[in-house]
Amino acid sequence: MATLVAAAVAALLTSITQPRVLILGLGQPGPATEYGLPIVKGIFDLSAALTIGWLLAAAWLVPPARSGTFTVGGYRAVRAASACAFVWVAAGLMLVPLNTSEGSGESLVAALSADQILVGLSALTSISAPLQAAGVALVVALLARVLLRPGGAWLLMGLAVVGLLPIALAGHTASSGAHDIASDTMIYHLVGVSLWVGGLVALVGLTRQRVSFLSVIARRYSAVALIAFVAVSLSGIGNAWIRFSSPADLFSTDYGRLVLVKAALLVLLGVLGALHRSRTLRQLDSGRRAPLLRLAGVEVLLMAATIGVAVALGRTATPPPSGVVPGGYEEVLGYPLPGRPTVWTLLTSWRFDLMLGTLSVVAIVLYLVGVLRLRRRGIGWSIWRTTPWVVGWLMVLMATSSGFGRYGAAQFSIHMMDHMALGMMAPILLVLGGPITLALRVLPAAGPADPPGMRELLVRMVHSPLARWITHPLVVFFLFIGSFYALYFTSLFQTLMSGHLGHLAMNLHFLLVGYLYYWVIIGVDPSPRRLHPMAKLGLLLGALPFHAFFGLALMQSRTSIAPDYFGGLNLPWVNDIVADQRLGGAIAWGATEVPIIIVVIALLSQWSASDARQAKRADKLGDTRADDELDAYNAMLAELAFRDVEQRPESGRVPRRSADDDTSVASGTAPVAQSDPDSSADSR
Repeated sequence: MATLVAAAVAALLTSITQPRVLILGLGQPGPATEYGLPIVKGIFDLSAALTIGWLLAAAWLVPPARSGTFTVGGYRAVRAASACAFVWVAAGLMLVPLNTSEGSGESLVAALSADQILVGLSALTSISAPLQAAGVALVVALLARVLLRPGGAWLLMGLAVVGLLPIALAGHTASSGAHDIASDTMIYHLVGVSLWVGGLVALVGLTRQRVSFLSVIARRYSAVALIAFVAVSLSGIGNAWIRFSSPADLFSTDYGRLVLVKAALLVLLGVLGALHRSRTLRQLDSGRRAPLLRLAGVEVLLMAATIGVAVALGRTATPPPSGVVPGGYEEVLGYPLPGRPTVWTLLTSWRFDLMLGTLSVVAIVLYLVGVLRLRRRGIGWSIWRTTPWVVGWLMVLMATSSGFGRYGAAQFSIHMMDHMALGMMAPILLVLGGPITLALRVLPAAGPADPPGMRELLVRMVHSPLARWITHPLVVFFLFIGSFYALYFTSLFQTLMSGHLGHLAMNLHFLLVGYLYYWVIIGVDPSPRRLHPMAKLGLLLGALPFHAFFGLALMQSRTSIAPDYFGGLNLPWVNDIVADQRLGGAIAWGATEVPIIIVVIALLSQWSASDARQAKRADKLGDTRADDELDAYNAMLAELAFRDVEQRPESGRVPRRSADDDTSVASGTAPVAQSDPDSSADSR
């Protein structure tokens, strides 16, 4: 039903709005494409959302068994995700000829030829994007059939999100002036909608199946839905705002009017979500499922209609731009640069990175909230852990959102500064913050009868086979060092630099790989592997010659490693891109000294502290053993004294052991035989 609503709304709105593509001399593809394309696109978007929603249910909403495997509800969720992924594959394949027909102006029958499709795949992202997504969806559909644990569902959900990225970068995003903002907001929007809509459908399905812990599932989804609602609303506002030249475009253009319709639907969905949190969840606690099913059914239909509006938005012409049309490097980057970079411009020319900038702010806030919760319980947390964490994320924020991030996409030397900050300096500080240890102390532990929660999930992730494999010294060393050469000495670097998504992927890679590398060496968090300090020192020093050779190779280079990209920018203040590349090599060669010094100091400090703890434990163990030996020796003396008294009885009586004897044994003194008072009198 939801699929039909999404397809019908998309087809209806597309037929009455101004089309996105208006090219003179281009023929009309015919009614099959005109009506079939929005219908299939609606099915494509909804099936992608359902796939991610059911994987969310399998990974997190449905609590696993104590053994870590799926319960019945989790198994049903992952099988439903597989079925939705197959529909996603079919819709993606159908979009290829439909988009080819629209892009070429040929009929759908003519667009089915291999030549037309091959030309379209190489020329238009609207044709290649659904094919790429279909390939990812096929992998998800097949792997979901054999999953048995939530950990695999987390990985598949991440892979499914990757399948959304080609769609996020196609359409209006590809033709937008602010590429970075348009791409980031669209990623937030698509992921948020998928979690929100797909998660709600999964909740309704699990409620009808009467799975266990339904109240827990509903409350977990409610938390996810609230975050998704905020992400969808803010990203939708940001993505639409960059396309309007004036507020009047909201009312004078078809695109603006569709934005208003979509905004109204989102507000209505927000109201229904508030009703869920205030009413139906409480009723579900008492065992009443009918109110949740009724309200959720209406909400699912509204969400499907919202997806239909979104499909129509993607096929509707945006308002015409006003002002100066970007050209030169500004058209490639998506934003202007304030002239030659100086210390002042690097520090003050901010352009907030919606991905890593937002991640930095959220990471700092969550960490500080965790510290405050510990202090309210009367538990201290070292400032020597809080400070590195905050400073590390501020460094990430500076490298991605200040002038460094702005110029890093245009000049290789400044890009290398960002690389050193994200891959060398910031990860050192982040691992010293101990975020996993903090989370384990803050998060409550599940009771014997309660389902596993976030704390148990975190423990399971730390000790999972994947975590143990990825923290192997050889694997970490290869990722940390090999990525330098694989990225910069192949054509991969130019490919990634040519788009905002590639630039974002590089920054994330630098940060994650650097974090893994330094976690193994100086991390204070629990690790799947324990290495001897000498092995850690060897892992650190073993990377030095590779870093040095990498920097020297760039310093001595005579050709650009990305000539088409940097040459195409044609920055007026960069006369020689090879000279700028050599400067970047010098930065890479010289920037390794400070991180190495910090890591060596931290490693030696941890080594010394570890030895001190072991010595203290040894002293305690030695004291305990000495006390045991002394007690045994005193007990032996007491026993010998007692036997001596027994062998020399006086006045025909055999002394008996008393509480005083026990006291004398405990004090280490032998008992003294008492004489008979009567015999004493006779002697006097």
